[in-house]
Amino acid sequence: MVISGSRRKCGAALRKRRTGGAMAAAAMAVSEAWPELELAERERRRELLLTGPGLEERVKAAGGRLPPRLFTLPLLHYLEVSGCGSLRAPGPGLAQGLPQLHSLVLRRNALGPGLSPELGPLPALRVLDLSGNALETLPPGEGLGPAEPPGLPQLQSLNLSGNRLRELPADLARCAPRLQSLNLTGNRLDAFPPELFRPGALPLLSELAAADNCLRELSPDIAHLASLKTLDLSNNQLTEIPAELADCPKLKEINFRGNRLRDKRLEKMVGGCQTKSILEYLRAGGRGGRSKGRQEASEKEDRKKRRERKQHRESGEGEEEVADSARLMLKVLHVSENPTPLTVRVSPEVKDVRPYIVGAIVRGMDLQPGNALRRFLNSQTKLHDDLCEKRTAATIATHDLQAVRGPLLYAARPPEDLKIVPLGRKEAKAKELVRQLQLEAEEQRKQKKRQSVSGLHRYLHLLDGKENYPCLVDAEGDVISFPPITNSEKTKIKKTTCNLFLEVTSATSLQLCKDIMDSLILRMAELSKSTSENKEEDMLSGTEADAGCGLSDPNLTLSSGKDGQCPLVVEQVRVVDLEGSLKVVYPSKTDLITLPPHVTVVR
Repeated sequence: MVISGSRRKCGAALRKRRTGGAMAAAAMAVSEAWPELELAERERRRELLLTGPGLEERVKAAGGRLPPRLFTLPLLHYLEVSGCGSLRAPGPGLAQGLPQLHSLVLRRNALGPGLSPELGPLPALRVLDLSGNALETLPPGEGLGPAEPPGLPQLQSLNLSGNRLRELPADLARCAPRLQSLNLTGNRLDAFPPELFRPGALPLLSELAAADNCLRELSPDIAHLASLKTLDLSNNQLTEIPAELADCPKLKEINFRGNRLRDKRLEKMVGGCQTKSILEYLRAGGRGGRSKGRQEASEKEDRKKRRERKQHRESGEGEEEVADSARLMLKVLHVSENPTPLTVRVSPEVKDVRPYIVGAIVRGMDLQPGNALRRFLNSQTKLHDDLCEKRTAATIATHDLQAVRGPLLYAARPPEDLKIVPLGRKEAKAKELVRQLQLEAEEQRKQKKRQSVSGLHRYLHLLDGKENYPCLVDAEGDVISFPPITNSEKTKIKKTTCNLFLEVTSATSLQLCKDIMDSLILRMAELSKSTSENKEEDMLSGTEADAGCGLSDPNLTLSSGKDGQCPLVVEQVRVVDLEGSLKVVYPSKTDLITLPPHVTVVR
């Protein structure tokens, strides 16, 4: 018996040593596979970004989930895992292990069809980005978190765009009662849950985007969103806009383009009028929903005004008014009228990277007076933040035409082969530039002790998982654009720049490129008008000499208007494949047609 007991003890000790050795080996394997976690724990980091080409294999080896070791970093405030096609679920332990998490970014992975287990409760979470996944439904237990008590009580921004959602959870408002921004663009929604618009359900919601869905109806109860400022329901299947929308007290910007509205006048207004005009029309019962008599009276008043304007024009009384409106003019120069048209050839490799590109040339800008150049660059930045959705949907690049050597080639190259002289930097290969920017971003986070970064660093994640990078190459073989990161110093816009080549690229859609180009050219026209008016005032007071900015091409001269201002010339640019077959030309007859009434386009 004693011998037997000794053997049992020896056997147990041996098994314990083996188990301990296996656990140590497993821990070492995890440490080797996930060095970022080891570093984050050692340096007590509050931010962690997991990305890069090796991530997909590591997540696949972990069963399509994040490693449990990640959920033992309770100090994390910011966690991002992006561009991983093998990540199907976050994994259990996230809510319990990361109680201080403020921002969770899990975009462009393979999450779906639901979230099992559900994400919450995450009491400190303020930003949640689940865009670009494969989510189809978010039912209780497989969604964002519990409703009672709220699973995401501090959540302010929720991005569910680019998924496959057919419906929203009915308890979304109870789960995230302090939501301020909700992005549902690019799903398959056919209706909003009624609970979303109940009085007091989302008192702080200021931005609601649900473009590119299948929405058939918008409830009048949307008026209960007392803080709503921006509403984008473009490209849906709506046939009516409820008049009650005009009762949203803070609403400043709406977009209903791409819907087939029964009220054709309203449909036309949606395509070209300012938000204020549309809301006034709805408020007056324009669609017949409130007061048919008021609608008829409004239409009668409009007809009367049109008759009066026509009589003024015929009698010459409106000459001064026409001259004022003519000051904001765009002249379209067709390819057939241009002796030296610019062409962009597209290589087939861009299809898998960033397939869409639109180009245009604008002649006659004057960026010399005052802060005109700064205002132009600021307007481009604002478009990047708004319509381009921080460059995730599209990217704008502007070039000094004088430095552009055509024809151009839009291609995709491996990072180690792509060379560019970035704005304000020395020549570098794309691979080296991205690595340098990543190091700068990390240093910036440490110095400022905050989650976000600024400058080019904000867009690095858009290249995650890409074997080739898109680029625009001129006839001399120089890369002049590396979207979505930077342009080349070679074609940098300066105060002396008069003529510009514009490009918009996107991985989303060609129409989006055109819409953004429309907006960019409109802003350029408005800037040109403002600059011209200020210049005239200075000249009248004798403070500025006559230093105009012409078209720089004897074949493209245009006569000035009565006020002495030349219209901007928008020159068509053709985009063709390598065989020369036309892919797109901008601006075509269907472009620049939804501009405000004070803009005149001469074709």
